[in-house]
Amino acid sequence: MTETAKSTAGVADEGAKATNMRSLSRAMEVFAELQRAERPQRLSDLARACGMSLPTTLRILRVLQDFGMVTQTDKSYRIGPAVLPAARSYLENDPLVVASRPILQQLASQTGLTASLYTRLGYERLLVARLDGAAPLRYDLPLGKRLPLTAGAAGKILIASEPEEELERITAAAIAAGHEDRAFTLEALHARLPEAGAGYAYSADERATGVMSVAVAVPNRGGRPTESISLTSPMEAATEDSLTAGVPELKRAAGRLAELLVGSVYQA
Repeated sequence: MTETAKSTAGVADEGAKATNMRSLSRAMEVFAELQRAERPQRLSDLARACGMSLPTTLRILRVLQDFGMVTQTDKSYRIGPAVLPAARSYLENDPLVVASRPILQQLASQTGLTASLYTRLGYERLLVARLDGAAPLRYDLPLGKRLPLTAGAAGKILIASEPEEELERITAAAIAAGHEDRAFTLEALHARLPEAGAGYAYSADERATGVMSVAVAVPNRGGRPTESISLTSPMEAATEDSLTAGVPELKRAAGRLAELLVGSVYQA
């Protein structure tokens, strides 16, 4: 084979790899959109939300169906049963989840409040563990739920020290994902964030009605926090002062968790 032919073949190979990666990225976009949805989604809704054509979205859904990641009922699509083994493996083996359980249990017992652990995933956060205290919440927030970084104490503390350009991207992503309405602005986000140096974030009646929460970031040796721990209470069962009184214990719990995670992907 001549050098020219080798060069042409190499370019073609790189092009094929790029196309494959783009296809994978699009499939993950569709899959993520189904995760955010509160109910089964129609093909047209998914295509519009992901900014893709109907034929492209349909091809992706058929591949995901083949692997059991998506199921179809009538003309609607939803997450399929193949995610359950992956979820079980994560909950049983991930160092973050395993290390956090006794810490959250102790925190809930000491404070009587609901203790929760969140991890950042792109421009959203996920609930990965939760232990109820003496005053359980009146609503069910399932593990794995995609939540905004822009609302709720556990989200806001993760972005409190982000630079302006990153906050702009976070604002745009929250609107695109449907977490915030079209009128939401960077200025509105700044108004929600804690003051510089506060060390914790507080929210009341913000992401969920009738709920108040306080959160701290889990220290990260890389500097940028990706996990947070929160204490949450129904508003009639606590005050801002009584809730923020738990911040020192929250910080101790976050420090213990950070120590247990040293050497893992969470404290690289």
